[in-house]
Amino acid sequence: MYYQLYELQHAALQPGRAFADAVRLFYSNPANPFANTIWGRSIAAAAEVFERTTRRYRKPEFGITETVVDGKTVAVREREVWARPFCRLIHFERDLPLRRRPDTKLLIVAPLSGHYATLLRGTVEAMLPHADVYITDWTDARMVPLSDGRFDLDDYIDYLVDIFAHLGPGASVMAVCQPSVPVLAAVALMEARGDPNPPAAMVLMGGPIDTRRNPTAVNHLAQEKGLDWFRDNVIMQVPWPHPGFQRPVYPGFLQLSGFMSMNLDRHILAHKEFFLHLVQGDGDSAEKHRAFYDEYLAVMDLTAEFYLQTVDTVFIRHALPRGEMIHRGEPVDPSAIRSVALLTIEGGKDDISGLGQTEAAHDLCVNIPQSLRGHHLEPDVGHYGVFSGSRFRSAILPRIIDFLAVHGGGETRKKKRPR
Repeated sequence: MYYQLYELQHAALQPGRAFADAVRLFYSNPANPFANTIWGRSIAAAAEVFERTTRRYRKPEFGITETVVDGKTVAVREREVWARPFCRLIHFERDLPLRRRPDTKLLIVAPLSGHYATLLRGTVEAMLPHADVYITDWTDARMVPLSDGRFDLDDYIDYLVDIFAHLGPGASVMAVCQPSVPVLAAVALMEARGDPNPPAAMVLMGGPIDTRRNPTAVNHLAQEKGLDWFRDNVIMQVPWPHPGFQRPVYPGFLQLSGFMSMNLDRHILAHKEFFLHLVQGDGDSAEKHRAFYDEYLAVMDLTAEFYLQTVDTVFIRHALPRGEMIHRGEPVDPSAIRSVALLTIEGGKDDISGLGQTEAAHDLCVNIPQSLRGHHLEPDVGHYGVFSGSRFRSAILPRIIDFLAVHGGGETRKKKRPR
C-alpha cells in the first residue's frame, strides 16, 4: 500500500514539477530583464530546488569514453559480455595496440544495496589505466518480471561463480562494501570444489565480513529489530505498471530515506548552499551539487528474498565469521582458500562498515600464506572515501595497483607499476 501511495504522490506532483521547471527557464532566460537580478535568480533557484527534490532520478550512465594508458589517450567502449535477469556484466574495452601485453582482468563487484553500479564510476575510471575492467551492473528489481524467478543471496553467489568462469582463470576481483561477503563466499566455495577459475587476487573494501566488530548504527538496527520487523515494515510489492508488478521488494525510496536520515543535517545544508550558489551565479559549485545528487538520489529496488537473507546471514546471525554460512546445503569455509591473494581496505571514519569488520577476512582465511596478504587502513576517510574521492586516488589506489601488479593473474603477474 505504501509503495502505491508513494507512486500516486509522485504522479500528483508532476504538474508542480513541470510548472517549477517552466518558472526556472523563464527567470534564467537571458532575454528576461529580471534574470540578472537577485530577485530573478532567487525565484529561478527556488524553482530548481523544488523540481530536483521532488523528481525521480533515473539510472545514470557511466559515460566513460576514454582513458590514459601508457601515457596515451585511448578510446573506451562499454560492452555487455554476460547477462542474467538480475545482472549484466559490463566490459570497458580499451582501444589498445594488438601487440601490447594484456593487463590483468579486474572484476569490480558493485554493491547491491540501493544505488546503481554507476556509483563506482570514479573507481572504474581510476582502474582503467591499469587493468582490463569489468563491472557487475545490477538490475532494478522492479524492472524484472515475476516470470524471471527469484533472486536471493545464494543466487548472487552463483552469479559470481558463473562470472569467474566467464572471465577464466587468473582474473582479479574487487568487492566494494556489500559484495565482500558473497565474493569471499564464492571464492571459498570455488577453492573447496577445486574449481579451475578462482581469482588470482581479491580486494575487499569497506565490507561487513564480521559486523560484531565495532558495530555501527546499521549493525545495531539489525540486531535490535530482528528479521520479522524488516519483513513486516520494509518489504512491499511493486505496483502497476512497472514490469516487476507484484514482486516483493525492498523499495529504493525507503532505502534512500534511510541513507538521507543518517546525515540529514548535511543534506539540508548542501541544498541550502546549492540555492545560494545559484543565486550568486556560482555555476561550478552548483554543477558539482547536481552531479553528486544525480547519482546519490538514483536508487533501485532489491528483491525481498535477497535483502532479508542478507540481513539475516550477515547482520543478525553473523553466519560467515561463526562458520555457519551455508550455500545450497554446502558449507562456506574460508579456510579452503589457499592460492588467492587477499587485500583488505578500511576507512578509519567508516560509519557503515566499522573498523575491523573487513580486516576480519584475514582471520577467516587462515590458509592464505602471509606473502599473499595485505591490509590498508586510511584513517581520515569515511565509507564512500574508501572507493572514491581524493584520498582514494592519492593513497588507496596506489596500494591496490601495487598489490595487483604483484599478485594479479595472467601475464601481468609481478609486473611493477610505473612510478
